[in-house]
Amino acid sequence: MEAQNSVQEIFFKHLLQYSYNEQELDYSIIEKHAAALQTLCNINNSGASIFDLAKRQIVFYSSNYGKLLGYAPADYETSGQLFFESKIHTDDKLQLSLNGVTVLKLFNNFSSDEKVNYKLINEYRMLNAQNKYVRLIEQHQALELDNTGQVWLLVSFVDVSPNQEEYEGIRSQLLNFRTGKVIPLKETQKQEFELTKRELEILQLVKDGLLSKEISDKLSISVHTVNTHRQRFLEKLGANNSFEAVMFATRYGLLT
Repeated sequence: MEAQNSVQEIFFKHLLQYSYNEQELDYSIIEKHAAALQTLCNINNSGASIFDLAKRQIVFYSSNYGKLLGYAPADYETSGQLFFESKIHTDDKLQLSLNGVTVLKLFNNFSSDEKVNYKLINEYRMLNAQNKYVRLIEQHQALELDNTGQVWLLVSFVDVSPNQEEYEGIRSQLLNFRTGKVIPLKETQKQEFELTKRELEILQLVKDGLLSKEISDKLSISVHTVNTHRQRFLEKLGANNSFEAVMFATRYGLLT
């Protein structure tokens, strides 16, 4: 699978494990937040959006969101978030998706207070209306939690970065803006992976669509042995499931 599909295929698949009781979610609050955010954006010329984890979609864009990059509302009013995702540099898109999954996993272990005190700060490249890549700074933080303490609404502020140096990749960190604590999120390097020949062989067969029993028959080993190798490459790659493992390994050149 191609890296440019990663936002949809990794981050949004990860969101499927979250369950919300929509009858307990007060959607009228979005309109109130949207009005306040629009006022802030009018003052500081930032773009803002609200992402609904229950619906797994962006439910609000400030009217000037695309203006930062020279786009008019008519350019993205139909396709919305898909339009902006398509403009993110291909090499940056996968890592942004992986960082999003990492932060959600971290948040699972945070208290409710910690969840609302942290923000994810990403700097990455996006194509502007003049077909030139511009570096943006985007800050995400929890806007609302549900009754169980899960993050429900995320707010995002985006600005053109004052640093327009030409360098590859993204820069990301998780910042507790109450305490100043910073958790850096660094791109995993290929050389850090030490998969055995057998683990790579099984991972390749997983990518080819084979189930554990089929791999067992093909390699003449037990299903238990196959599953043991699968668990090991999940741990080594830091993947949540086989789908993520295949994406990570393909991205870093470990698979064909």
